[in-house]
Amino acid sequence: MKNYLTYCLLAIIMFSCNANKNSNLENSDSIGANLESTDSLLNEKIIKTADMRFRVKDVQNTKEKLSSAIKLEGGTIAEFTVQSNIQQTEKVKYSADSLLELTSYRTEGLVIAKIPSDKLDDFTNKVARLAVFIDQQSLKMDDQSIVYLSNKLKNENRVEAVEQLNKHANKKSNNVESSLSLKDDYVDKKIENLMIDTKVQYSTITLNFYQDNTVKSILVGNDDLYSYRPNFLTRLGLSFQNGWYIFKEFILVVMNLWVWIVIVVAAYFSLKYYRKRKVGNAN
Repeated sequence: MKNYLTYCLLAIIMFSCNANKNSNLENSDSIGANLESTDSLLNEKIIKTADMRFRVKDVQNTKEKLSSAIKLEGGTIAEFTVQSNIQQTEKVKYSADSLLELTSYRTEGLVIAKIPSDKLDDFTNKVARLAVFIDQQSLKMDDQSIVYLSNKLKNENRVEAVEQLNKHANKKSNNVESSLSLKDDYVDKKIENLMIDTKVQYSTITLNFYQDNTVKSILVGNDDLYSYRPNFLTRLGLSFQNGWYIFKEFILVVMNLWVWIVIVVAAYFSLKYYRKRKVGNAN
């Protein structure tokens, strides 16, 4: 009887070991199958970014042509800037009350656009025909296929995990918080893949363009007050009149002091008389 029980226990142990081994093999086979299936799920996700710097005849005219070309290709302008940087300025006398202002400046333009990726090459060829010559041109390609697939597979795992948590959810466990965390991660990865899709569909191109230095002349008012003074002869006549006026004023001032003048004259003659009398008495 004891031997019979021993044989039964050995049989049960061997059966359980074989079952675990088979389940491990099945899991490994399923993992291998999943990894092999990723090859069929791997789609090409290439993000293209282009950059050009070139010289043109007229910046404003080129900006208008670029806007038309971008709309024609089904793209959109994300940013544009046109600015003029003053290189040198000078004011030259033009007349007594005006100056000729000469300004040398350099005009530059910047356009950042989104172009359908399949039309990027045609668009860059159109831009090249607008340039006098091209300083620099580049194209970068960033393969996001693996990142995209990784996000997709992780999201599938999150969906399965949330379903399992919901089945075993109860008020005392933290399954609800774990489920919410997984859902938030799912949304983040979903948004990241949507952004990758948008960047793959529409390529970003940055266009920097400029023109030769331009000289602009503008007639402006003369702000030098010395230039508004009368000519020499007029000023000479005015000076003579002013001198005569000052002389008359001096006479008037002197006449206002006649009492002091009389006193000084009287004192002078009295002192002179006193000296003569003193000398006569001495002799």
